[in-house]
Amino acid sequence: MDLERSAAGPLVTGFSGSGFRIGDTVFPALLMTVEAALPWTPPSLSALALEDLQPLIDARPEFILLGTGHALTRPSPLVSRGLEARGIGLEVMDSRAAARAWGVLRGEGRIIAAALYPLS
Repeated sequence: MDLERSAAGPLVTGFSGSGFRIGDTVFPALLMTVEAALPWTPPSLSALALEDLQPLIDARPEFILLGTGHALTRPSPLVSRGLEARGIGLEVMDSRAAARAWGVLRGEGRIIAAALYPLS
């Protein structure tokens, strides 16, 4: 895959239909670390568990941006408590806002991760 990269790692360069454009690739949903953008088939938000975020947890970010689709919806408190117990924060917002925040925060050199639900 030819992914758009900079010193800040993979970057969402736009939105295409209900997906996130990174370089020439469109992801309906994705997991991002400072090193990689990975396709993701997320569970329903109400069923989201720490296991679904394991690739992000393994990257040991300061916090995870959770984009919950077209609107902000909170995941189970078990998710935020589980991440907090591992020393990882959780910032929840709609997926477009999370994708934009990713670029800004990575531009600042922050070590973060993101889980983005589909836009529709």
